[in-house]
Amino acid sequence: MPLVNQKRPASRYNIFRSAASRCATGIGLRGNSSRADALTIDVLIGIPGENVMLATFPYILKGIRERAELEIRERQEVGGIKIDVRYLAPGDFNPETGRQPIFRNGHKGERRGTIVIYPFAESAVEMISRRTPTVSVLENYSSLGIDSIDTDDTTAISELVGRLYSLGHTRIGFLSWHYPVRGHWLERRYSGYLRGLGAHGLKSSREWAHNVHAGGPHLPPGEAARAIAANMRDSGVTACVCAADHQAYRLVQDLEALGLRVPTDFSVTGFDGLEAPFGLPRATSMRVPHEHIGSSALTRMINRVMYPSSLPRKILVGAQLVPGETTAPPRRR
Repeated sequence: MPLVNQKRPASRYNIFRSAASRCATGIGLRGNSSRADALTIDVLIGIPGENVMLATFPYILKGIRERAELEIRERQEVGGIKIDVRYLAPGDFNPETGRQPIFRNGHKGERRGTIVIYPFAESAVEMISRRTPTVSVLENYSSLGIDSIDTDDTTAISELVGRLYSLGHTRIGFLSWHYPVRGHWLERRYSGYLRGLGAHGLKSSREWAHNVHAGGPHLPPGEAARAIAANMRDSGVTACVCAADHQAYRLVQDLEALGLRVPTDFSVTGFDGLEAPFGLPRATSMRVPHEHIGSSALTRMINRVMYPSSLPRKILVGAQLVPGETTAPPRRR
């Protein structure tokens, strides 16, 4: 079976431990080929230094592991597979400032590749791609010419706006959190939000979109909730599209602390399709097939190592609506 070696235990981060334990245990694949033919894959996961309440990477790792098991059974040329997993805050890896992790030097002739999950500074990914074949997951570095497996964010968020419109919402806000490395995924999701508004002839306002504009204020979650409550009070905003589920669930809690009930008083949508934390309603969201994304990343990496001169590929994966319990028709005033 595949061998996954974690440099830091997933339990350090406040994530779904059951998912982490299923997909992030130590694994190593041994095929029928000689050990010299084995492929080592470094998986670098960009997670922030603070606790993460909800995370998608355990499901991506599960897809990587299960696909590795299938590849080793069906493709004799693969040999064996070893997977080394590292967790690193994106802000701690920036070659331009001299901040970078220590990478193990490979043996001469060793087949090795890197899967990068979540956004890092482009200079960091460029450095990695010069060392080994690289596949990016949930982020696109088009200028680097590397393979990527990503979500069709724009279409999915636009669909969520359409759902809110079908319920009667005509003034809809947008929320993201501030991250040390601003990924292209946020730009695409905000673009999907604007596209959705435009498709239904709805008004957009910079005042209703939080933590997305360059040079704008960086509001922590509690302050963002107060700003959204002010949008509701002053401008009649009745719903908010959040860029991710962990943001949506925190917003539900913060709004209720301010006396606003979700979805009775205000509707909220997320993105990822994760299960709700205990005691919270399931978010209306878009379910991303993270295990499938992990599986596709592993296959793309094997093909990249075996056929290094092939053209880079960008694979977009669709998302499926989760109706959830955090949206309802707006209250009549």
